Amino acid sequence: MEFVNTERLRIAYREYGSAAGEPLVLLHGWPDDIHTWDEVVPALARQGYRVIVPYLRGAGETRFLHQGTPRSGQLSALAQDLFDLADALQLPPFTVIGHDWGARAAYNAALLAPQRVRRCIALAVGWGTNEPGQTLSLVQARNYWYQWYFSTERGAEALKKERRELTGLLWKTWSPTWQFTQAEFRTTAHSFDNPDWHAITLHSYRHRWGYAEGDPHYAALEHRLREDNIIAVPTLVLHGIEDGANAISTSAHKEHLFSGPYQRLLVEAAGHFPQREQAETVANTIIAWLRNTP
Repeated sequence: MEFVNTERLRIAYREYGSAAGEPLVLLHGWPDDIHTWDEVVPALARQGYRVIVPYLRGAGETRFLHQGTPRSGQLSALAQDLFDLADALQLPPFTVIGHDWGARAAYNAALLAPQRVRRCIALAVGWGTNEPGQTLSLVQARNYWYQWYFSTERGAEALKKERRELTGLLWKTWSPTWQFTQAEFRTTAHSFDNPDWHAITLHSYRHRWGYAEGDPHYAALEHRLREDNIIAVPTLVLHGIEDGANAISTSAHKEHLFSGPYQRLLVEAAGHFPQREQAETVANTIIAWLRNTP
């Protein structure tokens, strides 16, 4: 494990591949951690890329530097964390590959700083699905039950006291045909013991739906994200057909939100975690797209 300090965080990360290679930053989602990429990273590293895999704020070994820093989980904060990590590592323009929360951060970063984000790859999330006022089908509202639950005190208490039971249930329902092992789940569930995991989770979902105020530190980014929604950098979206968290309809018909090259592919026999469930397919698809997308 390696560590780097930013303005607000001590970010824990792992690095693979060639230090001289083109940088790829892989961002995990929730409830997940860096092990979500374990079966994808070797293929990327063999291609000569510099692969950087950090723990997001509130997960694993990443820690806040100061006790008084608000434990914000708002999506603009995750994008800023990515920029801060890139600054600390002195990265040239990089490609960001994100899943779930990581995909939302990746989209935001691509919109905010196209001069820094060379390409964007998002898994399991469509762009334009972060706004509190977005239209939701009844099926998608049902899929988001846990997000509404976390807006209640009962949900907050369950998240604290039954975090493994709750997150295990989400894994099972989000990827109904994926037969993950208990050892695989336990390896990642250790990351949920981060002292800020509970607070970050609650704030992220409550802020997303307008039930919590944002950290003023990110006010300028929030304003920019409200003002524009057209992503200019080349973007690839991968979405598991059996996704029980974000139905595939939520990533469909988004072409009008991209002014640069855009492609969306559905992953067969995969739910919400295609990088875990169909790792070889995902890795090969990413590599082929990177080769063909300057």
